[in-house]
Amino acid sequence: MTKTKFLMIATASLALSACGTMGTNTSMYSVHQPVVERTNYAIDVNANGGSLSVAETQRMAEWFDAMQLRYGDRVAIDYGTDYPSLAVQQTVSKLVAGHGLIVGDTAPVTPGAIGAGTVRVVVTRSSASVPSCPDWSTTDDRNYNSSNHSNYGCSTNSNLAAMIADPEDLVRGRKDTALDNNSGKAAVNAHRAKTTGGN
Repeated sequence: MTKTKFLMIATASLALSACGTMGTNTSMYSVHQPVVERTNYAIDVNANGGSLSVAETQRMAEWFDAMQLRYGDRVAIDYGTDYPSLAVQQTVSKLVAGHGLIVGDTAPVTPGAIGAGTVRVVVTRSSASVPSCPDWSTTDDRNYNSSNHSNYGCSTNSNLAAMIADPEDLVRGRKDTALDNNSGKAAVNAHRAKTTGGN
């Protein structure tokens, strides 16, 4: 399991430079920005003969259930030194589709060698937080240079980090072309299906 951290910098360079030189933040930007942490989870399954057995497919399905795959998770297949297998791709894609996701094209690098005749299925999950909040380091009520309080921006950015559906959007944003009028219907339909007793 590997972790990688990304700092979302949204025009905060001025605020950070001011804070570093004067110890104050006189801009309208908060020095407290969401940090996105990415974690990779992996399972190796036996794919001798270029396909997954019923037992291995069941084991992977149970692993997906235990992981509680959800929106924002990325799933990819790493074949190691072997050639990609269409049968493996179709089996994994079918299981992942049951959770409302698709299999990505590129798998992240994970530690450990992938044995011959096995494939590694990787689930990448991201989370967002503002680790520098709350910040009550400002203890003097006197404010001679019109600077912001040390806790300025903590509430807004912590709420943003807690509510964002896909933390990766804080890093890369989202293309307008990827959205359409039907993009919001899937969640509504899934909720209605559950509340009416559907699967």
